[in-house]
Amino acid sequence: MAQILIVEDDPAIRQSLSRALSERGHAVTSAPNAMDGLKSAVDDRPDVVLLDLGLPDMDGMSMLQMLRAVSDVPVVVTTARDGDIQVIRLLNQGADDYVVKPFSPDHIDARIRAVLRRVAQVDAGPIVVGGLVIDVGARTVTLDEVPLTLTRREFDLLAYLAARQGQVVSKRELLSEVWGQPYGAGEKTIDVHASWLRRKLGERAEDPRYLHSVRGVGLRLSPPENSDE
Repeated sequence: MAQILIVEDDPAIRQSLSRALSERGHAVTSAPNAMDGLKSAVDDRPDVVLLDLGLPDMDGMSMLQMLRAVSDVPVVVTTARDGDIQVIRLLNQGADDYVVKPFSPDHIDARIRAVLRRVAQVDAGPIVVGGLVIDVGARTVTLDEVPLTLTRREFDLLAYLAARQGQVVSKRELLSEVWGQPYGAGEKTIDVHASWLRRKLGERAEDPRYLHSVRGVGLRLSPPENSDE
């Protein structure tokens, strides 16, 4: 169960979201405007804030900037604006994720849970898999003490697999949790990113050391068989 603060000016949407998230096991509070939302975020210390951009007293983007000055609470933005420039601005201002309206209760619940899992992973400290050290908070990776340069998506894929080392993670799960896409929307992109990641790990699909493909299922990250770590 998470403590969720909904900042939304539309009473019908606010009530519907509160009810839907409560039914899914969360404790929910709400605020109808930015200033009340800021006060609740600081005083009540929720686990995550669900923030609408179209607020009556202040643009949601401005509230996000003010909130980031006093709190590192995870923020999921709800918006009708889905352009690339808008999304980049949101993420650069400190949003942890965003969803485009309209969305289903199950969709927003899945996004909230994914953000909370990422936060828990960051708090847990670096992940060690053989000679790989993945620092999720700093977004850095070293292999045998040599820094690796990864793209944002390569890092996200590696970190997700590393947190589940030794387990086979399905493409369905990777698309949902790493790419935020429904299954079938781009399975091939996983293969492409896995290929790029292998190259940077200094291995090939035919002779993997860390990143293993399980045909028809997904990917597994595990230390080399001869690793003493």
